[in-house]
Amino acid sequence: MKDSKLIVRGILSAVGVAVYVFLLSLFLNNGSKIFGEVDNELIAPVLFLLTFVFSALVTSSLVLAKPIMLFLEGAKKEAVKLLFYTGASLFILVLITAIVLYIFRQ
Repeated sequence: MKDSKLIVRGILSAVGVAVYVFLLSLFLNNGSKIFGEVDNELIAPVLFLLTFVFSALVTSSLVLAKPIMLFLEGAKKEAVKLLFYTGASLFILVLITAIVLYIFRQ
């Protein structure tokens, strides 16, 4: 696989994680509007932990699935490069988000 394809795939994986995190944040911020106030003190922590585990599954699949498949197919260098490009892209997205939040803070 060419480096340019690996870079694009890494960026797309990072953007996928960012979109998922954004959508999950919207869901969590509007949870009381969607479900109303929760009177049962057992349900809220269970829902939170299940969401946390599901999020780990989704984000790890977006980040690790293709590098693991490449590694198992014998393309070890490409697997490591793809993992690096995805991590670097995520880091850049974190920096951009932090800068935007800093600029628009009140």
